[in-house]
Amino acid sequence: MAAVGVAGVLAVTMLAPNVFQLLPHIMGKKRYKLAFQTKTAVSRLLVKGHIRFITRDGKKYIELTDVGRRTLALEREKARITDVSRKKWDKRYRLVMFDIPQRRKSTRDRVRLLMHECGFLRLQDSVWVFPHDCEELIALAKADLRIGRDIVYAVVESIENDGWIKRHFGLR
Repeated sequence: MAAVGVAGVLAVTMLAPNVFQLLPHIMGKKRYKLAFQTKTAVSRLLVKGHIRFITRDGKKYIELTDVGRRTLALEREKARITDVSRKKWDKRYRLVMFDIPQRRKSTRDRVRLLMHECGFLRLQDSVWVFPHDCEELIALAKADLRIGRDIVYAVVESIENDGWIKRHFGLR
């Protein structure tokens, strides 16, 4: 069946080589763009293993995989963290410290990127601070990246010379 589809596409391109350039005009630019973007997004999710196709009652559906569920939970928690930043400060800092071996450099880089994206402040190379509760985010990151023993979450009452930290987060 796929061979017939490929043969059809090849035949159309040989007979009318510019037909694919006309698709946005035929379908309408907005509709074509949305269809293309959706197909591209679904393809990326499929390649990353976040979704899979299943067939039920002769219809094709998309289903989240376990990896997709973990990623979705992590993204939801990242969004919650940014909302939490606007709440009143409880006068405690959350420290995230990690010691990930050199052989897992890509994982270490992903942790740093996560800290940066969520608005953490870097105190030292592998020590980050945040003024609001983020324990769930760290637990999800530990599970997703499989770094349970390599990362430590701590809640502390004070940090010496923390004026610059308070200024950074706009705290009083």
